[in-house]
Amino acid sequence: MHGEYKVPGGKLVVVDVEVADGVLRNTRVAGDFFLEPDEALDAVNRALDGAPADLDATGLAARIDAALPEGTVMYGLTSAGVAVAVRRAVARATDWSDYDWQLIHEGPQPPALHMALDEVLTAEVAAGRRPPTLRVWEWGGPAVIIGSFQSLRNEVDPEGAARHGIEVVRRISGGGAMFVEPGNTITYSLSVPEALVQGLSFQDSYAYLDDWVLGALGDMGIRAWYQPLNDIATDQGKIAGAAQKRMVGPDGGPGAVLHHVTMAYDIDADKMLDVLRIGKEKMSDKGTKSAKKRVDPLRRQTGLPRETVIENMIASFRTRYGVSGGKVTDEELARARELARTKFTTPQWTARVP
Repeated sequence: MHGEYKVPGGKLVVVDVEVADGVLRNTRVAGDFFLEPDEALDAVNRALDGAPADLDATGLAARIDAALPEGTVMYGLTSAGVAVAVRRAVARATDWSDYDWQLIHEGPQPPALHMALDEVLTAEVAAGRRPPTLRVWEWGGPAVIIGSFQSLRNEVDPEGAARHGIEVVRRISGGGAMFVEPGNTITYSLSVPEALVQGLSFQDSYAYLDDWVLGALGDMGIRAWYQPLNDIATDQGKIAGAAQKRMVGPDGGPGAVLHHVTMAYDIDADKMLDVLRIGKEKMSDKGTKSAKKRVDPLRRQTGLPRETVIENMIASFRTRYGVSGGKVTDEELARARELARTKFTTPQWTARVP
């Protein structure tokens, strides 16, 4: 069994392992990390050999930590990262390079249709009728997108939304409210087979699916990192928030994961504050006193036009994993339009948590 895992902010860890009689055997850890002393690698392999094959990542990491020689130095490597690579090997997880990725980047669409497209395309990936897909959104109008479990009245000021002509929609994933305007926001979705995140905890899957974005931002001069659970941050503030939805496959079989991210390229903070009801408790949790400080736009940090930032992001993805151009099929679009009409534009859905 073979598993790979790139430690967030670190290096690639590769594990080859066998399972016999319910335990790990012949474990071999490798990668482009740095480890001193040399014998520490043998200690890691010995610690993993004989471990129960169903031991979770926390338990595996504890075995590694207990076995490391005194004074061991890891650079680009963590015991937790090795443990995740083991779990991915045992779970027979796939890798990014195992797939032929498709890119969808089409013209502006209404907010509710974007919500429906996410659901339809991810269901198609789960059913095996669509390859793993990176979709870059273009917004047809300003919107507030609230999380699946958020209270509508707690998050949105209806008078402010009406005053600014802002549509309010609810997405199928959890997380917090996002304020978006055409030209000021960069949003993308990944619709991927569940096998790609096998062996990862829910939290680890967020950073794993956005590692390519951190690399793209780094190429544009922005040192960014993942701030658990679902924020991308820089020294100058938060620049993006992510959310996920797991979807079951046909007949309860292997499914797919929807992972989508909204990044602030530019923002009208006063308008955002006029529309969103951002409580003091949330501000306290973020360690800030003002909502204006919560999001630092990419325009100022990169100095690049929005279109160039998107082009650079796609180029980074293509360099890493390869991606070919695609489109939403006529059948997918028809289903999404019907879903937008019957679900995402209805009060029953939008106000399902009043």
